[in-house]
Amino acid sequence: MKNKEYFSIKFEDDKLIFIDQTKLPLEEVYIETDDYERIATAIERLEVRGAPLIGITAAYALALSLKNTKPSSVGDTFMRAYKRLAGTRPTAVNLFAALNEIKSFFEQNKTSENIYQAILSKAKEIHQDDIDKCMNIGKNGLVIFKKKSSVLTHCNTGKLATGGDGTAFNVIKMGFENQLVNFVYADETRPLLQGLRLTSFELERSGIPFAIQTDSMAGVLMQQGKVDLVIVGADRIALNGDTANKIGTFNLAVLCNFYNIPFYIAAPTTTIDRKIATGNEIEIEYRNKNEILNFNGSPVAPDYYDTFSPAFDVTPSHLITGIITEESIHFFPYNFIQ
Repeated sequence: MKNKEYFSIKFEDDKLIFIDQTKLPLEEVYIETDDYERIATAIERLEVRGAPLIGITAAYALALSLKNTKPSSVGDTFMRAYKRLAGTRPTAVNLFAALNEIKSFFEQNKTSENIYQAILSKAKEIHQDDIDKCMNIGKNGLVIFKKKSSVLTHCNTGKLATGGDGTAFNVIKMGFENQLVNFVYADETRPLLQGLRLTSFELERSGIPFAIQTDSMAGVLMQQGKVDLVIVGADRIALNGDTANKIGTFNLAVLCNFYNIPFYIAAPTTTIDRKIATGNEIEIEYRNKNEILNFNGSPVAPDYYDTFSPAFDVTPSHLITGIITEESIHFFPYNFIQ
């Protein structure tokens, strides 16, 4: 299926169209809606996911909340949509960055004759900005490859997670296109299998050779010398460089430290939370235990079992070799105050 076109989201005919990521890779189903509540539900269900993409999607949802709203109800409707969307996912800072950017714009322009079109234009601007950031992240990341490399990645960081071609995935993709990457190992990423379902889908479509392994097999790959570097994305980065990403990322960083393998984060600057000093301040989302106790809709253990199910973990900054943004590559000790 190499190079068959797909997209994560697009705005067309006053509706948002997005691929239902819960169906991938076996089914390629697109959902079309102009209902902000349906979009909020899609974010909660992980039909739309990935920190940058969540922010972009929420921006479009705020615009759509005003599509057919009477002028007298604009303020109340906007704030109702804002609060609903802000409550969908607590960890990804891009969501709140996009929502607050739209909110600030709304407050300055709420008397506009066509506030819907004004907010929609702003949402499209946020979308285009992420496309540009993804391109620059990919270009900046090329210098991390010191030889033709085998790369290990975790979760999903490509087009399905962003408005453009991805963060960590785009570094890998551009590395492959420049003969700097020869193979990719993708963690399956339990419990929702974003690596198995989504990263494999994107690697196949990009024509990049890959293999999937369970998360617990990464150490063996490193022990056997099969991994030259690890690159992953991020959902929130503190000012000191501590990084929240999909659960299992911290394990990889510790393994890389043990085996002296470079460990990189790739994320746009919108993922940096300039209000928090360290990772201790990052709120971690906990998911429903059914995501662990069920597989593909079928129970694999009694539903009365207790589970521990954080969606993210925090990697201390001293374990991160470099953080690749659209601006440059940053190295420890990190200081994102400026």
